Amino acid sequence: MRRRLLALLCVSASLLTACGVVPGSGEPDRRTVTVWLMKDSASQEFLDRFTEDFEQGHPDLRLDIRIQEWTGIGGKVRAALKAGDADGTGDADGTGDGADTGSGPDVIEVGNTQVPQYVDDRGLLDLTLESVAKWGGDEWLPGLAEPGQQRFHQYGIPWYAANRVVIYRKDLFERAGITAPPRTRAAWLAATERLNADGRQGIYLAGQDWYTLAGFVWDEGGDLATESGGRWKGALDTPAALRGMDFYRRLQALGAGPVAADEEHPPQAGVFAEGKVAQIVAVPGLAKAVVQQNPALEGRLGFFPVPGKSADAPGAVFTGGSDLVVPRTTDDKKGAVAVVAALTGAKWATELARTMNYVPNKAKLAKAVAGEEGVAAMAAGAAHGRATPSTPEWAAVEADNPIKDYMTKVLTGGDPATEARRATRRITQALTVSF
Repeated sequence: MRRRLLALLCVSASLLTACGVVPGSGEPDRRTVTVWLMKDSASQEFLDRFTEDFEQGHPDLRLDIRIQEWTGIGGKVRAALKAGDADGTGDADGTGDGADTGSGPDVIEVGNTQVPQYVDDRGLLDLTLESVAKWGGDEWLPGLAEPGQQRFHQYGIPWYAANRVVIYRKDLFERAGITAPPRTRAAWLAATERLNADGRQGIYLAGQDWYTLAGFVWDEGGDLATESGGRWKGALDTPAALRGMDFYRRLQALGAGPVAADEEHPPQAGVFAEGKVAQIVAVPGLAKAVVQQNPALEGRLGFFPVPGKSADAPGAVFTGGSDLVVPRTTDDKKGAVAVVAALTGAKWATELARTMNYVPNKAKLAKAVAGEEGVAAMAAGAAHGRATPSTPEWAAVEADNPIKDYMTKVLTGGDPATEARRATRRITQALTVSF
């Protein structure tokens, strides 16, 4: 990151030589761009290749990539956005006094749904002009791009995505006479009912898997919450959202998933590995955990996108992943923007997808992962992906999640309309806590 002293040095040196050139060296003086990336988002091999290529193409810049842990990252990013933090400690100069030395990260990787919190803190640089004029922002996956926007301004730049697909047992499908994965919801229900026999579960779907429910709600034209005049309110009580919940209820009943727990209690990979389940809804990478626990399933697992209402397009899914942001505290906007442009551009977004089995940030780049069955299914769904409501208060909803309670009450016989109204009121209360 450019230090403030550089400007003074350049003024003095200009009397003897061109600013930015070390006398006698013939080589440009590189400015350092500090980049925070999250652990396991990219392999070291990928980062090495990117760094070498970037520095060759930008002889005036040097990259300092610092890997961060997801645990506790929110507070660390907020500290960096306010004061700058060169070493990732949460304090600008490492003294613990919170003083702003002007040094800190120039580019930060954040979860796509975290961006609204940092925008609300007024800590991010507005990258709308670059997005529209140079980066083809209208082609980004909506589930990555929308959370990075506020009032038509773009702050978070999509990097990579991941989302749920259906992981299924090819052998059980064949035994049931199902020759191809279903492409519509109706066909999915019919196939699952056929599979739900002989002591097997047609599908293992936990009662509180609210991310999966969200996709069904979106497919029906509903939403979890809506915004009007700058205020958000819950929306689970709309007819469209109720239709999404009804489909979830019918699908969940074709298995023995616990109605009062989510997909991690117990971990669904372990349940699937027991060999009595035909399908689960999960990210493709979970298949590795299944096979590790039951090697006999090697080669028996397949993937298909969550089916939609018609065969014309897969169903909507919650899109997770990462955006790149630039703090307003950067003193090298040009260098930071160059890094974001390179990492999220077609060349390196494609390379990252191939290396890490991610979905690229644009649907037109999906061909890069077409050879991987699970990732290809994920990419097909990502084109119709969404994110949670783009408001910083959504974190308060998830902290005491009324959607989970609502789902359990409906699945245990409660009146859907009544329970939806109760959940909607709780969501609205959480979203208006700051007013």
